[in-house]
Amino acid sequence: MIDLSDAPVSALLELHGDVLAELRRREVVRSANNPTGDYGELLFSKAFGWTLNGNSSADADAVCVDGLRYQIKCRRLATAKGSRQLGFIRRLPDRPFDQLAAVLLDGKFRVIRGAIIPYDVVQPRAAYVDSVKAWRFILRDSVWQIPGVLDVTSELRAAELTI
Repeated sequence: MIDLSDAPVSALLELHGDVLAELRRREVVRSANNPTGDYGELLFSKAFGWTLNGNSSADADAVCVDGLRYQIKCRRLATAKGSRQLGFIRRLPDRPFDQLAAVLLDGKFRVIRGAIIPYDVVQPRAAYVDSVKAWRFILRDSVWQIPGVLDVTSELRAAELTI
């Protein structure tokens, strides 16, 4: 591992840009945004063979061979007590997906836990946030105990070993 503790901020930011460019070249990320969301999409697509939709798709991020639509959310927890709020969900009452695929990563982008959650579980547990005109869903540990929720941690961990 490279010791970066004495590197100037400008060099760290340049390195960050170079790392993102290389991740794009390797098709690990699909945008110039924070790589967390793109990495979550890649993990699920590799684990389950889903086809990813284009970056401009506002609703589902992926579709499986059976035609089910998946909204994929990924949260990186920099600390064990970090927020588990997933990215905001737009147009939730319009049923823009059939299943929510969600994964929590640790500070080094390793899979902590993953789940596939039916829309009918997400919808009543999501809270509308007027300031962003979208719904908030928090991936608490209790979610895995809800009937219909699939724990897919082992599948995602296996997929991360292939990337």
